[in-house]
Amino acid sequence: MFIDRNLLLKPGGFYLVALSGGCDSVALLRVMIELGYHIAVIHCNFQLRGEESERDERFCEELCNSQKVPFHRVHFDTREYAELHHISIEMAARELRYQYFEQLRKDICADAILVAHHQDDTVETVLLNLIRGTGIHGLQGIKPKNGHVIRPLLSMTRNDIENYLSSIQQTFITDSSNLIADIKRNKIRLKVLPLLREINPSVSESITLTAKHLNDVAKVFDNALQESVERVTLVRKADRYVVDIDKLEREISPEQTLYSILKNFSFSSVQIESIACSLDAPTGKKWLSNTHEAVIDRGTLVIAPLLDASNKVLKVPETGCYVWDDKVKFNITSHVITPEFKPSHDPDKITIDAEKVFFPLIIRYTRQGDRFHPFGMAGSKLVSDYLTDLKLSLVDKQRQIVIEDAKGKILWIVGRRIDNHFGVTRQTKGVLTLALMNE
Repeated sequence: MFIDRNLLLKPGGFYLVALSGGCDSVALLRVMIELGYHIAVIHCNFQLRGEESERDERFCEELCNSQKVPFHRVHFDTREYAELHHISIEMAARELRYQYFEQLRKDICADAILVAHHQDDTVETVLLNLIRGTGIHGLQGIKPKNGHVIRPLLSMTRNDIENYLSSIQQTFITDSSNLIADIKRNKIRLKVLPLLREINPSVSESITLTAKHLNDVAKVFDNALQESVERVTLVRKADRYVVDIDKLEREISPEQTLYSILKNFSFSSVQIESIACSLDAPTGKKWLSNTHEAVIDRGTLVIAPLLDASNKVLKVPETGCYVWDDKVKFNITSHVITPEFKPSHDPDKITIDAEKVFFPLIIRYTRQGDRFHPFGMAGSKLVSDYLTDLKLSLVDKQRQIVIEDAKGKILWIVGRRIDNHFGVTRQTKGVLTLALMNE
């Protein structure tokens, strides 16, 4: 049995059945009742077809009452949601439906949501993805289980479903919009598949079998791709992902490996293709997604969250503890020098001459043109050049924090070096201690 073979449902489980009133969902409801599962029903009224929508809701409620199944309903203003989010009506309905399904599942403590996709839906999905352009995953069709969404009827054809309902004399309703070839999926169902069946009457079974084979192939592909990703990855952190370009270019398919990495950082297929073609670009070449930047830097590709360095400023009016972000804070204290005093040699804690510092202090990211006098060195140096000498990447340089005083003098390249001007001398009477604390 398909359900047992794919470990979809468990005895004693509680499941939420999505019921539209059409033949597929009605068959799903009746099958679950016949198999003895503990279920409740959810019906979505998208308010898109006037009286038809109200008819569908009444039918579903009456069916559940007759079968003594708990009935839940929800009404959506689908058109308003689509306009607000600038998406199609079809996409709006999908988002609203699945968001509410999951919310209700949690509220009533159901184990999963059951939807009535069947074999013909898999065929339509494969053809639709093929028309749009897809990779191997788009040709796998619909999976029996995706998170908390389960599809128990995926092995049945539409004819199987209609024959089952006929055998138990169960009526259903027909959505008139499904009979009009005005959206892509309907065109495939009503026009493309009938033509393909003229060539091969078993085309649905053939496509389903191909999708099953490709599902197995995809597992091998994904495993090999993950190994490729591991080989080319130098750094994998929340604030940084670094790829070795030379290793990447030696992989069998550099673009596929790169796609597997960059898709997780909101880069589009077009951008990833551009990056793959520009791996030999000079240091500084940059691409931006909605959430991240990818930068070529001395033989590596560095991916990091976007940073608005210009507006990130923390004003420090006096000594105390100051929070920079959820991971970094500064503790600033002052005290008089005692005979036991020793300057700090900890890079995350500095001791400087308090009389030479003017409040308020400003904590910020480094900016172009910043200059300071590195402690222990003669003359001044651009902060950018100093960080380059330390072999920091462009991304790290952008994220370097500095602290300056009220006169605009940089007193500390945080975690690295203080300015000569603020160093403790034999004449120093009071010390200001600045400590960086990482959570």
